[in-house]
Amino acid sequence: MSKIESKNTASDEEVIKQKNEGNNFSSLIRRRFIVATMYSLSGLILGFRKEEAFRVEIILTIIAIPLIFVIADTVVEGLLLLFSMAILLITELLNSAIETTVDRIGVEYNDLSKQAKDLGSAAVFISIILALITWTAILLF
Repeated sequence: MSKIESKNTASDEEVIKQKNEGNNFSSLIRRRFIVATMYSLSGLILGFRKEEAFRVEIILTIIAIPLIFVIADTVVEGLLLLFSMAILLITELLNSAIETTVDRIGVEYNDLSKQAKDLGSAAVFISIILALITWTAILLF
């Protein structure tokens, strides 16, 4: 086979490979989306089953969502109320992940473990304050 023929063959193979990669890429994206969604749902279920604070916050969010339609005068106000609750839930899940990781490393007392847990708790506290300020401001003004 001459060099010209091998180059043509290689470029034909590259075209076929690119076409297949296109199909594989979209398949990969779909698979990753499905897998990521399954992991996310698993995390939400774990958070609900194992974290009392998360359960309380979910219940408050379920109560709050219909109230948003009554309280909010504009779409922006409604989104602010909703997002403040979402930030609280996200922060609680991240705090739970930190606590679980620290506990996995060791349950004996350690200053760094305490620091990590306290910082996660502070983040949740700040998100609670943010939600309270947001809801209060929209209710009063």
